[in-house]
Parts: sequence; structure tokens; C-alpha cells
Amino acid sequence: MNSDKTLLIIGIVWPEPKSSAAGGRMLQLITIFKELNYKIVFASASQESEFSFPLADIGIEKANILLNDDSFDDFISELNPNIVLFDRFMIEEQFGWRVSKSCPDALKILDTEDLHSLRLARQKAFKENKEFEDSDLFSETAKREIASILRCDVSLMVSEFEISLLKRQFKIDESLLFYLPIFAEKSKNQIAFDSRGDFVFIGNFLHEPNWNSVLYLKETIWPSIHKQLPDAKLKIYGAYPSQKVLQLHNPKTNFLIEGRAENASEVISTAKIMLAPIRFGAGIKGKLLEAMQYGTPSITTSIGAESMHDELPWNGFIEDNPQEFANKAVQLYTDKNLWNKSQQNGFGILKNKFSSDLYIPDFFGKMNKLLDNLKPHRNSNFIGQILQHHTLRSTEYMSRWIEAKNKNI
Repeated sequence: MNSDKTLLIIGIVWPEPKSSAAGGRMLQLITIFKELNYKIVFASASQESEFSFPLADIGIEKANILLNDDSFDDFISELNPNIVLFDRFMIEEQFGWRVSKSCPDALKILDTEDLHSLRLARQKAFKENKEFEDSDLFSETAKREIASILRCDVSLMVSEFEISLLKRQFKIDESLLFYLPIFAEKSKNQIAFDSRGDFVFIGNFLHEPNWNSVLYLKETIWPSIHKQLPDAKLKIYGAYPSQKVLQLHNPKTNFLIEGRAENASEVISTAKIMLAPIRFGAGIKGKLLEAMQYGTPSITTSIGAESMHDELPWNGFIEDNPQEFANKAVQLYTDKNLWNKSQQNGFGILKNKFSSDLYIPDFFGKMNKLLDNLKPHRNSNFIGQILQHHTLRSTEYMSRWIEAKNKNI
């Protein structure tokens, strides 16, 4: 590729768009920078899997890197990228100081995916059977995540709620945050109400909120739905199901664990309703976006729908009470007019909230502005410079200690 602009993406894993919304999000970011005519190198210290996206097929160079190893310093010095994008804050912790040392003028972007500290704080509150409060946010994870945000030049956020939280609770300056949600558009081929059947849930089982949702469906919500609709099935799809997930399979109650979906669009577009009773989490829920794309109404919780629809009517129901959740599922399943209206609501959300045309021009402008004014931008974020200074020292010494230890083994 003939380009004088280079983007280095450091991935926590190799993208698997068919396994998680995060994988799809990464491919969207790659596409955006391809449109800007960047040469793109994707590097990761993880192992590729059979489900990893074939990046070479779309002209992306791949690089295998090592943790706590100065070979990365040589690699990035030779590459000399204009922009480095960190895939989640843990990657910035590992490699950010090395980037700053070897390529101090590279623009550093953090893709948060979701606010990890928020998701984990909600999860902890849930497991302790108490209401989540803002004071629960001030954890070790939050300190690490906020420090990472401050060390970077800009963080990409998928949730406006999370932007508001960062500004309100942690006093993060707006100039360090940029709202760039996952993009989605209506699928051309839509299957009508009468040609669909059954309920569906889909989600990567390595993600704790998904496992909890399936267990909640099995133990609390599905028995009520099954009692009212004994012939309907609930089909559970998801990558990386563990044995505890597989053990929930029960054909007698039409609760079916189907494992990884070979074709997510097919299983969602042929289902009548998506069920997603998410009780803790953060970010944007990819399964609910996909449901809208394929014209499948959904029932979810207030956390599931968070930052996904503004004041627009939901494509189904938002319900936190489990019995009402079940009742609404039955109502939507049996009422064709309500179902059709809900489907149209979903298309409206996609058009007004998740169309790439709404965000990409501003994103291009933001990148150009940062690249042209990087020094004054960093000077206005002096706390970030202080953190960068001390982190470069402390993280470097820890990493070099690990590196030396590994060489002596």
C-alpha cells in the first residue's frame, strides 16, 4: 500500500468478529483508517485461533510481539507509526511506555470498548446483592483505567453514559474523549413475522454478563415463558461455552444450548424475539444492535439498553422485573402488530443513532486536529504528562525486571 501514514494497532487478541462485538468493532476501526489511506499494522502478543479474522486478506500487515521484551522497542522504532491504537487499557499499560519512549510524537489512541471499571463495579455490587452506587467505582481497576485514559491523547468511547460518568466522577476533560459507537445498518433481507419462530440469545461466554444472563433466563425467566408458550423454544448461541453452560441444555423445557453460531445473521433473523436480561455490564450490547439490524424485536433491561436509544422508542421492551420481562416476551411473541411496530422502532434507532455517516466526518476532523496540534493538546493535559513521566519510569523498571528474570530462567 502506498501511504506515508502508518497506524499501529496493538490488540489484546486477534480480532474475531464472529465471536464478539469487540471483534466487529475492531474491524470497523480498521475500515475507517483504511478510508484515510493509512498503512495498517496489527500486532498482538496473543495466539491466533481458527476464528481469527484473515487480516492479510484486506491488506493489513500482521506482527507477533512479545510482552516484557525489548524486541518491541526495535519493532516500533523501525515502523515509526504516526498513530498507535491500544486495544483496551491493559494493552496501553503493557506497551504505552515503550511507545512513548521509542515514538514520542506518535498520536496515542485508546479504544476502551467499554468502561471496564464500571462493568466490574456493577458486577461486584450485583454479587454482593446490593444496589450499585457511584462510590463503588473507585476501585484499583478504575485507578488503572483512568490513568491509562489520561496518558493517551484521546480515548474512543462507545457509550455517552460512560463519557458523562468520566467527566462527572473523574473530572476527565472532554478533549480527551471521543464518542464513536459501533456502527450498524438495517439488513436488506428481512424475514416477516409469520415466517419466524422461537426466542434467541447470543453472546460470547467468556464475557461474564452473558453467562449470568443465560443463567437468569434458565432459572427465573424462561419457566414463566415456557408455561405460557409451551411450544416455543429458546435457543442459546455463543462462542466458547464452558461445561457449566452446556449443562443447562434441557430439551424437555425447550431451553436449548446451541453453542457457537456458524451464521449469527441467520439465527437472529429467523428468530421472533431476542431475549437479553443483562443485569450488569457496560458499553453497547452488540447482540441488541444485531437484533435491530435483522429486524428482530428484543426485550432487555435498563442496563442492556443503556446509551443505545436516547429518547427513541425501543424495538420491543425494556424491563427489569423478571415476571414482567416474561410477560412482555409472551405479549410481543403473540401480537403481530406490536411486533411489527417494535421492528420499525429498531430501524429508527439504527438510522438515528448508529449510522456511520453520523460520526465518521467528525472523527476524521478530530484525528487531523490532534495530529496537527499534538504538543499544545498534550500541554493542556498536564496531569496526563505527569502520569506518563512516572509510569514510564515505574512500568519500565518492572518490565525490565521481568525481562531480565525471563532471560535468566
